Amino acid sequence: MKSASLKLVILMPVYNDWDAAGALLERIDSTLAGHNVHPHILLIDDGSATPVPDNLARKPLPLISAIDVLRLRRNLGHQRAIAIGLTHIFQKVPCDAVVVMDADGEDRPEDVPRLMDEFHSSGGEKIIFAQRTKRLDTLFFRICYRCYQILHRALTGLGVKVGNFSIIPFRCLSALVVSPELWNHYAAAVIKLGLPVGLLAAPRGVRLFGKSEMNFISLFIHGMSAISVFGDIVSTRIVVVASGLSALLIGVMAAVVVIRLFTDLAVPGWATYTSGLLLILFVLILSTTLNFLLSVLGSRHMASFIPLRDCSLFVHDIKRAYPADE
Repeated sequence: MKSASLKLVILMPVYNDWDAAGALLERIDSTLAGHNVHPHILLIDDGSATPVPDNLARKPLPLISAIDVLRLRRNLGHQRAIAIGLTHIFQKVPCDAVVVMDADGEDRPEDVPRLMDEFHSSGGEKIIFAQRTKRLDTLFFRICYRCYQILHRALTGLGVKVGNFSIIPFRCLSALVVSPELWNHYAAAVIKLGLPVGLLAAPRGVRLFGKSEMNFISLFIHGMSAISVFGDIVSTRIVVVASGLSALLIGVMAAVVVIRLFTDLAVPGWATYTSGLLLILFVLILSTTLNFLLSVLGSRHMASFIPLRDCSLFVHDIKRAYPADE
């Protein structure tokens, strides 16, 4: 199916993966042949230790109109690199839609035309996310990811279905770039804002070159960043659970007192020890909950990071990488 004409920007964070990015650009160019689109590529150099190679585009790319590299002052992680990229596009590169994808090949170029078709089918109104149908991960990663899914649903009430790979209508950027949540997690910010979303089933690809820079710590931080976007929901659920546990402890302490005073079932000394332990647990739960609530409420009075206002602080420069004579 040939997509209608679309003014498209493809946003890709890069951290040292220049070989993979160069190969991916060639695949994007060949994959989009036959589609009425000449995408503008924006690579976000997320504080890479290796400089952008001069031959990033190793051969002519007839469909890609331009490749720009926006260099950050320091490494911020791919979520914040995405936030800066979306803000730059909103301010400097007006278009019809933005595709967000990884630069290592795990987001397949073959799925970009499918995202475009789904975008057109929605009338250009929805953010279309690629929903993973197959993952090529280690057993350890799959176990950790499953535990994260359970924790995410328990704390937020929401399932984890998507990653970064998506196509965004340009008009949706106006809400995202003034959302503090975007600074922590792109997909979670979209859900938190209640923007219209559609899903497209797509398998995960494989890395084209090298080894992922992501480790267990960075994956843990990434997951916690997504949960932090729903801090108000998480705090409410914690308070409800803590209240239920407190009520249960009070009930058990009352039962201990009744058994001690009005029955012959008590073993000497047990009521004192049991009541003391339950009282300690009650005070611990109460103090922890109050501290958490005060922290959450106090943070609401603190100045938030607004991408539209603050992202420019992290931009070092932006250069045209292709065509080379521009």
